[in-house]
Amino acid sequence: MSRDKKKFKDTTVGKLLLGAAGMINPALGQVLQGVTTPKEAIAEITKADVSNEDKIKLQQLIYEQQNKEIEAITNRWQADSMSDSWLSKNVRPLVLVWCICIFSLAGILDSVDSIPFNIGTTWNDTFEKVMMAVVLAYFGGRTTEKASSMFKKK
Repeated sequence: MSRDKKKFKDTTVGKLLLGAAGMINPALGQVLQGVTTPKEAIAEITKADVSNEDKIKLQQLIYEQQNKEIEAITNRWQADSMSDSWLSKNVRPLVLVWCICIFSLAGILDSVDSIPFNIGTTWNDTFEKVMMAVVLAYFGGRTTEKASSMFKKK
């Protein structure tokens, strides 16, 4: 089952930036119509036949929006860690432990020849992506929390 990636212009960020692009320079709004990610948007802006000043303005808007999204996620995680609820404080570590246990168990079961268990290719790819996302989110989030607390102390 293949899932089509949502067009950049259909995302909230895309809609905001397309509106801004059209205001900065109508040609930039047209350039962004077919892109699916902020990275593609920046590449298309770079290739566009408009002034460098307009390109820089729109690229800055994209970077600022991405930074706002990252800050919002970090703020939610910090609020969770400050909460009085045991579950909200521990949901990220519990998900990490659960994923590691399930991934390890499935790997062990798949590797033992006497056990009729086989991880399908689709599930293997899914496990890999989930594990990567969980580990990066957990350790990246923890690093961000620690760094922001260090900067606040200074």
